[in-house]
Amino acid sequence: MTPSSLRLPRTSASTRRLPLFVLVVLAALPWAGISGQEPSGPRPVQVDDAFRLRSVGSPAISPDGEWVAYTVTTTDLEEEERETRLWMTRADGTGEPIPMTRAGESVGGPEWSPDGRFLSFTATRGEDAKSQVWVLDRRGGEAWALTEEEQGVSSYEWSPDGSELLLVMRDEEVKDSAWTSDRRKPWVIDRLQFKRDRTGYLTEEQRYSHLYVFDVETRTTRQITDGDYDDSSPAWSPDGRWIAFSSNRTQDPDANSDTNLWIVSADVEEPVTEPRQLTTYTGGDGSPAFSPDGRWIAYTTGTHEPRYDAFGTSHLAIIPSEGGEAAGRRILTERLDRSVRSPEWDRDGLGIVFSVADEGETHVARVDVGSGMIERLVGGELAVGGFDVAADGRVAARISRFLLPGEIFITEVPVATAVSDRRALIEGARTGGAALERLNKLTAVNDSLVSELALADVRNIHVESSGGATIEGWVYTPAGWDGSSRLPTLLRIHGGPNGMYGVGFNFDAQLFTSKGYAVVMMNPRGSSGYGFDFGMELWQRWGIPDVDDVMAGVQEAVELGVADPDRLGVGGWSYGGILTNYLITKRPDVFRGAVTGASMALLVANFGHDHYQLGNEREWGLPWENREMWERLSPFNEVERVQTPTLIMGGESDWNVPIQNSEQLYQALRRRGIPTELVVYPGQPHGIGPAAYQKDRWERYLEWYDRWVKGEGLEKPVT
Repeated sequence: MTPSSLRLPRTSASTRRLPLFVLVVLAALPWAGISGQEPSGPRPVQVDDAFRLRSVGSPAISPDGEWVAYTVTTTDLEEEERETRLWMTRADGTGEPIPMTRAGESVGGPEWSPDGRFLSFTATRGEDAKSQVWVLDRRGGEAWALTEEEQGVSSYEWSPDGSELLLVMRDEEVKDSAWTSDRRKPWVIDRLQFKRDRTGYLTEEQRYSHLYVFDVETRTTRQITDGDYDDSSPAWSPDGRWIAFSSNRTQDPDANSDTNLWIVSADVEEPVTEPRQLTTYTGGDGSPAFSPDGRWIAYTTGTHEPRYDAFGTSHLAIIPSEGGEAAGRRILTERLDRSVRSPEWDRDGLGIVFSVADEGETHVARVDVGSGMIERLVGGELAVGGFDVAADGRVAARISRFLLPGEIFITEVPVATAVSDRRALIEGARTGGAALERLNKLTAVNDSLVSELALADVRNIHVESSGGATIEGWVYTPAGWDGSSRLPTLLRIHGGPNGMYGVGFNFDAQLFTSKGYAVVMMNPRGSSGYGFDFGMELWQRWGIPDVDDVMAGVQEAVELGVADPDRLGVGGWSYGGILTNYLITKRPDVFRGAVTGASMALLVANFGHDHYQLGNEREWGLPWENREMWERLSPFNEVERVQTPTLIMGGESDWNVPIQNSEQLYQALRRRGIPTELVVYPGQPHGIGPAAYQKDRWERYLEWYDRWVKGEGLEKPVT
């Protein structure tokens, strides 16, 4: 748990609530009035609005700082199609956004060429085509394919002088004419990690990802890494001579998470030479980035035992590029008990910018390399997605809030407040940086839709749970609710278990409140954003402290006069479904209706069947050596206690949390006479993809909750 002395200062629940008086304040802010409309409107949210919302991302600032490129993803529910187009807009907010790619085709990975003349992206265009790097002149004209790689390009990065591209590609597929689409070659497996959700079986002929250098002028490609390893996150040195990357090159990568940084010459010729190892931490090292002078490499790393990776915090470190870790590693953010991601050096090489998840919020921060002082460049009650840093220090980022689906914002000038001691790092740093009212909003792709919608009021709560732990959460209530009557209330639970609810726009909550429900969302122990100790409270204790934590949030909603204790529902997906299973077995008389999606109930049934062979063994041991723990943590073993009507859902091809456990839970409840249904989405992995299936899922959520929580359609209420 997080000691109270290390908690960030909070305003009271009454001032953190977002009811009508805050809407007036929000409307007065510069970002709220760009579209000329209020941030919320009179119409209730409907299921189909999920597909009217557009997803904005991948901001990239041009080298001259004048333009920001970004992507916009739209969904056509009727045609079952999703597309991502590339746009750009002026960084000063003037003028209209310019579409850079045509409708009907999707792109990804936008980057500027070093001279700023070209925009590049990955796209798959044409029948039976593979993903390639495409370029277009920002002044106009059609895009053209720069690469023509047989195996397709996974990711890429321009060399500093623009003469080459660094490509990540999988090995070429070896074709065997003896096997056809009607008579497929059998899977022959000899690996410990033998399957992955969305990927399938990992066979003896596994194709690995390696690094290649593509010459832009000659359009020739040379391979610079090889072997039975996956190489990722490559970065050029400023002089273009070296490439740093991340790879697990141990004898059996499936048996550990020992991903280290390596460096290899960009001028490698056949045969491929052996890269030089830079780091030795036995956990995960990643995201390398060279300093502007090439002397240092920044990267993310851990400071805990690798077996605790699921709940651990990642930190920012630097090492000399010449000598690696042995020449002097420095961890710059160890005192900041929060995970950091996506490091980028300042242009002057004096600081490193990164994102940090912090108690439901995600900020952009900077650490001074010399002093270790940390400052928040973009902070406050907001959630930052992707970001990019301009040469002059401005930050462009995708930002979301309770009432604001993600849009692109940019800081006018670097604004920060530096702090150095541990307590200030966690408590005081939040007050620095550019909050939303001091950012320029560059996009307004969802303003028109949001202006139509009656969005929920949101109240931030902090509750005391078992062991004295303080747990944060949010209570959503329908727009315009006057508080005169209690509401049917849904406890919705995030996945992970190391996920995190936060201050960003949440469509599920908006949909449920539009149907007359209050929604409680908690960050129980095990959630990220609250430090290492808080996460580790759930280690080997699934379904114990987190049950207390989410129930404390429900009780708070009752005491606030919001929740009707006789009309409570619960549900979630992945670990949200697993914790739902714990709740309906451990608190059988609380909830009138439950929805458990992609969940697990009998842990041992998943051994050798899901893709968590390493993580589960690290936490629970092997089932024949530590069977007591596997059984003690299995809610299935208390299934005889369940009284709650439960809708069970999952994907047919889910190898993250296989449908087998959902089938077992369904069969048990069906045999016991508990109202239940099993819904399986054909061919779907852990995340449900097709829009029609997503729509179906939301509609089934609502039908089940309306029937059992509200009691609609029942001859008599369930007791």
